Amino acid sequence: MTDLTAQLADQVRAATADRAPLRIEGGGTRAWFGRPVEGQALKVAGHRGVIDYDPSELVITARAGTPMAEVEALLADNDQMLCFEPPSFGPAGTLGGAVATGLSGPRRPFTGALRDYVLGVRVMDGQGEALRFGGTVFKNVAGFDAFRLMAGAQGSLGVLLDVSLRVFPRPRVERALVFDMARDAGRNWVVEQMRRPLPLSGAFHDGQRLHIRLSGGEAAVTGAAREFGGEDEALDLWTTVRDLTHPAFQGAPVLWRIALPQTAPLPEFDGQLAWDWAGGVAWLKADEIAPQVWDWARRMDGHATLYRGAKAQVFQPLAPPILKLHQRIKTALDPAGVFNPGRMYEGL
Repeated sequence: MTDLTAQLADQVRAATADRAPLRIEGGGTRAWFGRPVEGQALKVAGHRGVIDYDPSELVITARAGTPMAEVEALLADNDQMLCFEPPSFGPAGTLGGAVATGLSGPRRPFTGALRDYVLGVRVMDGQGEALRFGGTVFKNVAGFDAFRLMAGAQGSLGVLLDVSLRVFPRPRVERALVFDMARDAGRNWVVEQMRRPLPLSGAFHDGQRLHIRLSGGEAAVTGAAREFGGEDEALDLWTTVRDLTHPAFQGAPVLWRIALPQTAPLPEFDGQLAWDWAGGVAWLKADEIAPQVWDWARRMDGHATLYRGAKAQVFQPLAPPILKLHQRIKTALDPAGVFNPGRMYEGL
């Protein structure tokens, strides 16, 4: 146990004894995502550094406070990458913050979500004990996949200490295309293309035009681009989609993210609509919060998150049985309820 880990453990044990809430702080770049937490700061950004990385093994293990920029630069030096394309909200963003928020970028429908690439974690529970879940292999059948629960848990289940991630080679060639295609027609067209073995790695509609990214071998990318047509555009656009800095996400006080089955209709609420994830997630920016969005998303077998403009509620309301399951898991790992209380839901 490092000196910083021991200090974190002491602070956690003291908080548990006093039942005093702790606000887990990393780089601070994702602090806006979720409900506000009142409590003493538990600073983990100093717990940083790559622990193990052998490019031939396609696995990297690093401490949770390691800046994501450092992790991605190391992978890029070895022509590798994180397939889930985590968004960057600033250079101070950490690996632990990326895993805790569980956010994936435009490659999500083509290569999988962040939680699919988490192989193992070391996490500190409410007793100040460092627990290891999972490992560093692709198939781990030893016990329950508790490590996957940490992806998107917002630090409510414990303090992430170390994370092992599966990595992949970078594509040899990438190309970006743009089309003058209506929003619904573009979504239907993309769904049809996804039934074919094509090198698609991004499909985004900004409300006006359809943007496609191709990634893979030179022959496959060139052949698909020739078949699709369209106009070439800079690959930099996909960075703005990943980081939510594209104009489609800006300029309104409210921003909804609505995850949907690709066969579900797009929402028809007041505001401006864009979609990403090949039509699997709709982005609605509006002037006012429409609470009925949560009910509509549930009826569509999806879920909605209030990315901007949130007040008391941010995430899709949970059905009572699911809420009880969340509460049982939290009680098992954090019996005093000190880790980021209320970050996701009131009373959790």
